[in-house]
Amino acid sequence: MLNKLREFNRNYDLIHPGDSIVCAVSGGADSMALLFGLYLLKEEWQLDLSAAHFNHRLRGAESDRDEQFVREFCKGYGIPLHVGSAQVVAGPKGLEAAARDARYAFLRTLPGKIATAHTADDNAETMLMHLLRGTGLKGLGGIMPANGNVIRPMLNVTRADVEDFLAEYCVEHITDSSNETDDFLRNRLRHQVMPLLKGENPRLAENLSATALRLRLDEQALQQMADGDIADISILRSMLPAVRARALERFLKSAGVREPEAAHIALAEALVFSDNPSARADFPGGVTVGRCYDRLTTVQAPEALRPTVLPCNGSITLGGYEIACREATEPVCTTGAFTVRPQGQMVLRPRQSGDRIHLKGGTRSLKKLFIDRKIPPSRRDQIPILADEEGILAICGIGADLQRVSMELPALLIEIKPAINSES
Repeated sequence: MLNKLREFNRNYDLIHPGDSIVCAVSGGADSMALLFGLYLLKEEWQLDLSAAHFNHRLRGAESDRDEQFVREFCKGYGIPLHVGSAQVVAGPKGLEAAARDARYAFLRTLPGKIATAHTADDNAETMLMHLLRGTGLKGLGGIMPANGNVIRPMLNVTRADVEDFLAEYCVEHITDSSNETDDFLRNRLRHQVMPLLKGENPRLAENLSATALRLRLDEQALQQMADGDIADISILRSMLPAVRARALERFLKSAGVREPEAAHIALAEALVFSDNPSARADFPGGVTVGRCYDRLTTVQAPEALRPTVLPCNGSITLGGYEIACREATEPVCTTGAFTVRPQGQMVLRPRQSGDRIHLKGGTRSLKKLFIDRKIPPSRRDQIPILADEEGILAICGIGADLQRVSMELPALLIEIKPAINSES
């Protein structure tokens, strides 16, 4: 087993001379083998070695027995020990997941690298669990050799290797009674499925674990290929499907979708290939992703633009514009200033169904106008429309309705300009 630890460390560069290594120890066979293996390699690898035990308080006196066993072993070999505990209760993902989360929360408070005793058998079981539930290349990659400061130096070591090692060095261990039941999927695979498969190939665990590690390397390569501008539609369309899926997963995570699933990635891909340059879709967590012509964007729900009366002698700021009105001294007709004779009260409001405006080139609907000017849908309802009782007088940022401009006095002068410090 020691040679396998050396080989795996060479291949994955997990431990370096002088490293502070905290070995997570439950007292079971795997973790005791790892702790004693690192103890034997301590001088060779120049390690600052300690151990950590977490009492989940799930099995009463048996949990306390485990803690005491680990304490006595570490004391006997002079290995510093960190001990944590909590009363774990089942969460939304079940008791096993809650126990794992509590254990890792404790381990991540400790200094140095955390070494856990996941074996080739564990990796094979994890691979099968993911396969049963449905997964992609990432799931088939099984357990990561390293994740942050957590390392798994035994992924090429089988349970048979562990048993031989413990017997050779007369290292005692204890048995967790919960591992003997079939309450959890992993236990059912371990007790019922793995023995059948090993009957066909005794090296099943080693082979599956090695396959998982190779697939993890393939996944890393595909992830690297998905670098670049992951919001550009033309780039996304040109990608190979496997690469595009990973780019879209990364985009969704950056947009706030915590755990994108296959269905979410497929929905994002539909946006990429949609003929609608303004298409959008809703994702978990209240995230909306949309097309802004040639790019994917996160659509923020803007605050509704409320209709506001424009006084005949005064100014207001709305939707990123400053709109002023006063008595005209001469006729004007430019994009930002024009003279009108309004019919009744003037109101600044969002666009409405059926709105039309007459500009150079003729009368057009606001919908068509905004599309041609590539104004994103999320912005269109935020552009103030100046209207009176007869209809539209002007669109802020675009100009006046030429049929409503008055070149005769008396008239009112309307001036529209971007508001200072506006981000619109």
